[in-house]
Amino acid sequence: MRVAIGIGTWNGDWEREAAYLREAERLGVTSAWSSEAWGFDAFTPLAYLAARTERLLLGTGIAQVGTRTPGVLAMTALTLASLTKGRFLLGLGVSGPQVIEGLHGVPFERTLTRLRETAAILRMAMRGERLLFEGECYRLPLPGGEGKALRLAAPPRPVPIYFATLGPRALEATGELADGWIASAFLASRGHVFVEAIRRGAERAGRTLEGFDIQAGGVVAFSDDVERLAAARKPGFAFEIGAMGSPRRNFYKDAYVRQGWGELAERVQELWLAGRRDEAAAIIPDEFVLDANLLGTEAMVRERVRAYRRAGVTTLRVEPAGETLDERLETLARFVQLVGEADTEEPPRA
Repeated sequence: MRVAIGIGTWNGDWEREAAYLREAERLGVTSAWSSEAWGFDAFTPLAYLAARTERLLLGTGIAQVGTRTPGVLAMTALTLASLTKGRFLLGLGVSGPQVIEGLHGVPFERTLTRLRETAAILRMAMRGERLLFEGECYRLPLPGGEGKALRLAAPPRPVPIYFATLGPRALEATGELADGWIASAFLASRGHVFVEAIRRGAERAGRTLEGFDIQAGGVVAFSDDVERLAAARKPGFAFEIGAMGSPRRNFYKDAYVRQGWGELAERVQELWLAGRRDEAAAIIPDEFVLDANLLGTEAMVRERVRAYRRAGVTTLRVEPAGETLDERLETLARFVQLVGEADTEEPPRA
């Protein structure tokens, strides 16, 4: 199993983040992933961090589809692939209506079709083909205009494409079209509901999951005070279920429902929307939190690594706990060592 980390881009301390990534690279971390919501964009930090690392793969986790045309995404991806000498990974997702419609003013509709068509155009561009495409969301060149089908001037090269998806049809499209999957709302003991949908899509396209990267994980923290570790994570889950989406459409809540936590998810959202946020967090059981993270004693975290591996995860994407950079790196170093030890064990049965 590989280890990946997120890039913390909220406070704008890029020198600190570069130091974190350089040490993570030395420890054996495979990849680092940026994000975007309504703050910093996903691409620009990677150009900066590429100049300060040597081997670390750098990915967008994720760039929002629908806020950029496929042509812009293709040019940006090929630019970063060139700048990083092949270390760039393109993670894509559709985001949600609050961001897409609220910040960008773009209708949040036909999202899966848009994701499919974007991926198809990206593959064409990366192969160096002329961009002639007829779809429901995108038509290249635009009919009736003065444009003509163009081939990008940037040298063609393959760039791995990851999807961040949650719905059953979108997961099947991930197995059909993508090179990897970026999980969220993933519970290791119940994550098969996602992996099996990805497998169905791959089989329908005549593919297997051999070489397909499944990324999932959570916070890593070591302590024998498991109750304290779990309590610290509950407000975040309450926010995810109660606020990350509209009352009518919350993909994260729906994902937990499909994993068997429907009654809990409904009640957490109900309390959150009623303004009873502390109560929403308080009703989340420790079992839920522990299944979504890697928390506890060294023996417990080692067993969590095994649980993710049994679930089909190939890359553990983690957030090491710690108040300071040194503390985060100490946690990360212990975790990387545990993963290395787990790799020497007999692999799980398929």
